[in-house]
Amino acid sequence: MNAFPDTPFGPADRLDLEGVPLAVIRHDGIRLADLQDAFDAGYSAIALTFAGDVLTPSGPALAIYHGDPMDVFDLELGFPVEAAPENPIPTASGSVIVGSALPSGPAVATTVFGSYDELGAGWAGLVEHAGAVGLRPGGIWIEVYVSDPSTTPAELRTDLIMPLT
Repeated sequence: MNAFPDTPFGPADRLDLEGVPLAVIRHDGIRLADLQDAFDAGYSAIALTFAGDVLTPSGPALAIYHGDPMDVFDLELGFPVEAAPENPIPTASGSVIVGSALPSGPAVATTVFGSYDELGAGWAGLVEHAGAVGLRPGGIWIEVYVSDPSTTPAELRTDLIMPLT
């Protein structure tokens, strides 16, 4: 199943992720309090690289959290691309875009409509639905920002994908 469907996910839809190539900016050892700065700087730097025709996105923006998002974790911010960059791409802001890929394998997903403030409740619901049928998170948490972030908060769509162990 495509990780970037046109239609929203239900409360806990099962899917098999494919290793879609990504262009990302990595942030190691950050906390929730660091997210706004990381997101603002990261997506701006990547957008300038896209504008310069160095890379072309093939899907919506995403964030991949490695580890426990309620503690210290690693973060990848970026976009799916036709081919991940083979070499690091320096940006004007000093950050570096590198190649990565979505993890492949079994996962569950849901869709959250509304403000990004609702994502915590969306994650809690997804974990609860998955746990009720014996599924366990694999320690990677993926947010796919399907809507343009300039959309009014009520119209935002974010797909939450939780790879499984």
